[in-house]
Amino acid sequence: MTLSSTLVRSNSFGAKALMVLGGSLFIAAAAQVTVPMYPVPVTLQTLAVLLVGFAYGARLGAVTLVAYLAEGAMGLPVFAGFANGAAFFGPTAGFLLGFVGMAWLAGLVSDAGVRRVVPLALSAAAISALLYVPGAAWPMAVAGAFGLEGGWVNISASGIWTYFMAPFLIGDVVKAVLAALIVTGAWKAVARKA
Repeated sequence: MTLSSTLVRSNSFGAKALMVLGGSLFIAAAAQVTVPMYPVPVTLQTLAVLLVGFAYGARLGAVTLVAYLAEGAMGLPVFAGFANGAAFFGPTAGFLLGFVGMAWLAGLVSDAGVRRVVPLALSAAAISALLYVPGAAWPMAVAGAFGLEGGWVNISASGIWTYFMAPFLIGDVVKAVLAALIVTGAWKAVARKA
């Protein structure tokens, strides 16, 4: 049982569609809370993705992220800095695509019934670390294979560490702990109302 299924009793398509839309808008809003850095900005996007996954479960969390990416691909300004589908050709594309897996993994943790702070925080930190796989693969090799050019394409491992990983590690740990605290607090609030 997930937070969303506890709070939203309806299992109808309409209810789920509204949840997907609401989740994607929540992530889009979090993406705009940004600290500009080159080539990848720091945002609250990953916190929002974790929260959607923990709240919605694996399937609905992943569907929400697919919808979010589709909104950007259709030209809506939902990515960091009000970017749209053009971001799929920039340095953040690997992270954007990795968000689907991030939400799915967070949802698996939720589906397994994990509700305590420490296991949630450790899970969120591990899931955040896994996001670096597609995030780093894109500028290291994949973007170049697609014929993209730029100062961030075919970057070395030390460049990946310097620009795509090191500046974000502390923030990812903080966001993992925040996600765990928020989700645990939400479960406690639900239990008090029951």
